[in-house]
Amino acid sequence: MTPHRITSLDQLAVVYPNPVAPASVIKEIDHVDANYGALIAASPFFVLATNGPEGLDCSPRGDQPGFVTVSDAKTLLIPDRRGNNRIDSLKNLLSDNRIGMLFLIPGYGETLRVNGTAVLSTDPGLCARFEMAGKLPACVMVVTVEAAYFQCSRAVVRADLWNPAVQVDKRSLPSAGTILRDISARATEAFDGDAYDKALPERVKATLY
Repeated sequence: MTPHRITSLDQLAVVYPNPVAPASVIKEIDHVDANYGALIAASPFFVLATNGPEGLDCSPRGDQPGFVTVSDAKTLLIPDRRGNNRIDSLKNLLSDNRIGMLFLIPGYGETLRVNGTAVLSTDPGLCARFEMAGKLPACVMVVTVEAAYFQCSRAVVRADLWNPAVQVDKRSLPSAGTILRDISARATEAFDGDAYDKALPERVKATLY
């Protein structure tokens, strides 16, 4: 074992000796108040974290701002929009209903973290509330909030996340088709990555909901 590996709380305390800032404690509440509700209403994107027998999962969720509804101070409603049908997050929730969310708002430095538990509902009336482009979500996640708190802007500022001048030219990175082609090259039947890339933009548009 490397001598520099941290393996105990005492060692961790040595590396991080400063006391917790008062604001870091004050900001955490067990519900969604008016301020945190305003952040959720403005957010078009969050990252969803779950845990299950097959391991951890962290997946992106996005739609128009307000797609996550604050039903009451302890309850969030989240439509499950169309995806790749791996449904890793949903399978995890069936065995471990704990959930973590990190909300981002374009142009806003702070992020919002919400932890709680979730159940999946196919209630027709509930799903109908989230109809979009004539399509209903397959189910709705009903989240019971246990903790909500904002995260300071340091990470977003360091990343210069909302600066359009530093956006990466997508042509400088491997495309989805290239990734699939190269991975499948080890299989018996190669994947047509060029055809995948060509069809992808229209397929995304046609299958958003």
